Amino acid sequence: MTSVFIDGGHGTTGLEIHQRLAGRNDIAVIAIDDARRKDAGARREALNDADIVILCLPDDAAREAVELVGNSRTRIIDASTAFRTAPDWIFGFHEIDDRGIETLRDATRVSNPGCYSTGFLALVKPLVRAGLIPSDWPITVNAVSGYSGGGKAMIAEFESGLASTAWRTYALGLAHKHVPEMQRHAGLVHAPLFAPSVAQTYRGMIVDVPLQLAAIPGRPTVDAIRSTLLEHYAEGPIVSLVTNFDEANLTIEKAADTDRLELFVFANSAGTQVRLVAALDNLGKGAAGAAVQTLNIMSNLAETAGLRL
Repeated sequence: MTSVFIDGGHGTTGLEIHQRLAGRNDIAVIAIDDARRKDAGARREALNDADIVILCLPDDAAREAVELVGNSRTRIIDASTAFRTAPDWIFGFHEIDDRGIETLRDATRVSNPGCYSTGFLALVKPLVRAGLIPSDWPITVNAVSGYSGGGKAMIAEFESGLASTAWRTYALGLAHKHVPEMQRHAGLVHAPLFAPSVAQTYRGMIVDVPLQLAAIPGRPTVDAIRSTLLEHYAEGPIVSLVTNFDEANLTIEKAADTDRLELFVFANSAGTQVRLVAALDNLGKGAAGAAVQTLNIMSNLAETAGLRL
């Protein structure tokens, strides 16, 4: 049985992880008594007693927690942005990793992907690798997330009834924290131009990458794009290309309350333009679901154990 300590377990992602581990007899969750929850010694002890630690903390606190692990046995999954482009950490998205699932099975330090980058990379990485999108192509990505992705402050704002809008765009300085991992792990020369937004719904996410196929060298076809994605994800239980869909009803809630990642390729009748779209739950495959999936793999358990599919 794998022992797990969730550092930051009372935050949004931590609570979602607890829900997925509840009732399982193959995982033992290490808990700190409420009376000792702010005790630095108790936290250090839990970090070093666990087989696997999942960090659900802000970046600086995550870096501090890693330093508190003083043994070579404890393995770490970090859900923050702190290590997503670090060369000595494994990026926890084996479905797009050329080396496959074994990179996670034997890993000691794993960085959980960001929610937006999960959708983006699932769409773009296989196409860049196949040469259908040049690595130096200027890519734009639009996305909308449920407000739970903004953490406790944004959740409180939207649920107070005082939020002044049903939808808003943000990161207008073009420096969103997910962009570096998007660029690095897709193998892009240029950072994608990322336009995220938030809607007045608790959870769910749509990531949308529009492409002018007629302008891309070699003019990749819609069929080539679809077949590449279909073949790439054919064997996976979590990520899939949806080929039978209603184009008028792709909503932000499409994959909400699940740990699935569903991909779509929409095209105009001439086959000169496409929109690559990913639907996921920002708290599922975009956060807690991905962390539990990685935990399962690192523990040599069924990859989908405890997941909502």
